[in-house]
Amino acid sequence: MKNNKRSHFSSQFTRRTLAAALSVLLLGPALCVNALAQSWPSKPIKVVVNFPPGGAADQIARAIGIPLAEAFGQPVVIENKGGANGNLGGDMVAKSAPDGYTLLMSSGGMVSVNPHIYARMSFDPTKDLVPVASAARVLVYLVAKPNMPVDNIQGFLKYVKENPGKLSYGSAGNGSSPHLAGEMMKSQAGLFAVHVPYRGAAPALQDVLAGQLDFYFDPGIGLGQVRAGKLKLLAVGSLKRSPLFPNVPTLDESGLKGFDADTVFGFYAPAGTPADVVAKLNREINRILSTQALKDRILNLGGEALPLTPAEFGARANEDAKRFGEIIRERKIVGD
Repeated sequence: MKNNKRSHFSSQFTRRTLAAALSVLLLGPALCVNALAQSWPSKPIKVVVNFPPGGAADQIARAIGIPLAEAFGQPVVIENKGGANGNLGGDMVAKSAPDGYTLLMSSGGMVSVNPHIYARMSFDPTKDLVPVASAARVLVYLVAKPNMPVDNIQGFLKYVKENPGKLSYGSAGNGSSPHLAGEMMKSQAGLFAVHVPYRGAAPALQDVLAGQLDFYFDPGIGLGQVRAGKLKLLAVGSLKRSPLFPNVPTLDESGLKGFDADTVFGFYAPAGTPADVVAKLNREINRILSTQALKDRILNLGGEALPLTPAEFGARANEDAKRFGEIIRERKIVGD
């Protein structure tokens, strides 16, 4: 009888032990993720900007990085990894550990444009990255070199049309928002001008200032030069005027109906990053974007602070992919 009781007790103990062990195995990953989210961040956060220093993405990342470091009590290190229209930096982040310590700051083009212009990519931006937080709606401004012999958009369109193939314009690279804006304008206005791609908007701006390029669509980094009289601002490539230059018309109201080359810049993380970490980042970045200091900083870059949820940010990228995909197919644009 005692042996039966001992056997029964031993059997119950074994079952309970196995059940407890199984629970640990099943819950272990979730417990680890929760522990990571609660302790995160415990070390510096790296933000990879997939364009060279000085461009809009770089300036926005640095403007947000300072208050983000203060909020989390950890350094936020900005690293520039330009090339292939943002693909090099995107690939680097997509293949990083999904622990919240490596983020990407990118223009929307990497997700909404690059899959259209590259036959092969080393990563899938819609599967290997997750949207974390949008940062800004970035407008593009049609600017011309100082000695351009016209002073308004109507005169400019007429001048380019009368000189087919004789004028050149720069961009941050094939498929970048300044490039697509140029192609949209050429398509709608029936113009022919030579496109010169650069590895970032900043070097293209320098060549417009030097007179080596005739015009380009500026993502806001050259507005100081406009105010200083070193560039001619002719139009805004958005559906609404910029509050910085209320007297400058949009291309839409200048006859190119529906012209909209706006893009959304924001932060991404490797797929698999804990949802709690993504949510924590999104809340803090949105809080920073709601401050007057950041609103003013982004406005001075010619953009608009745009706090969105990760889902809203992802949906906006999908909408842009449809809009830009049309002009890419029409103009047969391919990546570098």
